[in-house]
Amino acid sequence: MIDVLKWQGAACAAMGSPFSGALLERAAAALPDQPTFQTAFAPWEDRGRRELFDDAVPLRWLGALHDLALEYSEGPLAEAYPRAGRPGDPDRAWPRVAEAMEIEGRRIADFMRHEPQTNEVQRSAVLLPGFITIAAAAGLPLRTLELGASAGLNQLWDQRHYRLGEVGEWGPADAPLRLDVDWRGPRPPLGAPVRVASRAACDRKPVALSDPIQRRRLKAYVWPDQDDRLRRLEAAIAQTLAAGITVETEDAVVWARRQARSTPGVGTVVFHSVFFGYMPAGSQTALVDGLVEAGAAASAAAPLAWLRMEPGKDNPASMELRLTYWPGGEDRLLATAHPHGAWIEWMGGQVAAPDPAPSAHASAPDGEALLTAPKSASDRRGRDGWRARGRRRNRAAPTSSAPGRRAGPDPTGEAADRPRPHLRPGRRG
Repeated sequence: MIDVLKWQGAACAAMGSPFSGALLERAAAALPDQPTFQTAFAPWEDRGRRELFDDAVPLRWLGALHDLALEYSEGPLAEAYPRAGRPGDPDRAWPRVAEAMEIEGRRIADFMRHEPQTNEVQRSAVLLPGFITIAAAAGLPLRTLELGASAGLNQLWDQRHYRLGEVGEWGPADAPLRLDVDWRGPRPPLGAPVRVASRAACDRKPVALSDPIQRRRLKAYVWPDQDDRLRRLEAAIAQTLAAGITVETEDAVVWARRQARSTPGVGTVVFHSVFFGYMPAGSQTALVDGLVEAGAAASAAAPLAWLRMEPGKDNPASMELRLTYWPGGEDRLLATAHPHGAWIEWMGGQVAAPDPAPSAHASAPDGEALLTAPKSASDRRGRDGWRARGRRRNRAAPTSSAPGRRAGPDPTGEAADRPRPHLRPGRRG
């Protein structure tokens, strides 16, 4: 566990969150001697390093602390946390973290038992050129189907404004959410007409944006010193709520088999982002088989596309945007990208290997956990006093789940590429 905390801290710092990185470094140092830390991490004490990464344990702990700071926004922990225009001070925050672990240990442990739920909005910018490519190939309106959609924040990808570096802009000029991305490579087919005829999504455990507790939990998993991501999340939540977007509660394999049929007059697009690697191996195979079967019935008048942003086989630090298009079933590598969508390296359709399936490797949770794991193998005292110092909002007990159920933007919570006895198969989606 100590090694994993250190490695995750280095990953956070490298991805622009020095505050999170510093807290994890200190947690690694405190774990051997501090009972409150040992209690919080006890559910995973018999896990190997790979399992600890797959379960996103360091991110669960960071999320629990951030959630506490968000609820008690004027409390002692929040005062030392980053805010807009203020980077945060880990040295000042650490004694308050230790105090929170002592006083709020039960709450922190409860939060950590629930698998992380994230929904990175900037990934819309990575998916966008894929949708445009499909629209150009099909010449038809799009029927979009998202798997592992979490809160559904990327459902409205076509109603946002994008600035793709120096190659151009796309989307409504008056869009409530504007996304800028560092674009590398040639210009995509931005002039292709794009119209979404219908949109739908599923998840085994969707985030209910109407619930302030679930909204806060979603925000807690954004690193607190990344103001731009927090602002995008707030804007996307408001836009999604206003549009009345819903995410169906269902297993991805079952839902996709029912929905992913080629339909005359529209281009059907099944898409997902940082989701596939969290499904059990059996579910991965079933999903691919179902899509290939549906693709066999596709035609030029009723095409089917499978668009996905998933970790690369050789370097999970870099996401791959891949497209399989039927009729024909050709698989293409369209781009590589930053895990949070900060940059895109566009290739525009390099022909890929024959196997259309993404790799079934264990990928880092939400692109935030350390990208390759090392290969080797609460006291409630003073609770009222702690809470009295901070303004309470949106109180509710978090829903608990098995500690091994995992993270990720796809709400599947299915750890890595293998089923576990304590997981219900087919989670997420």
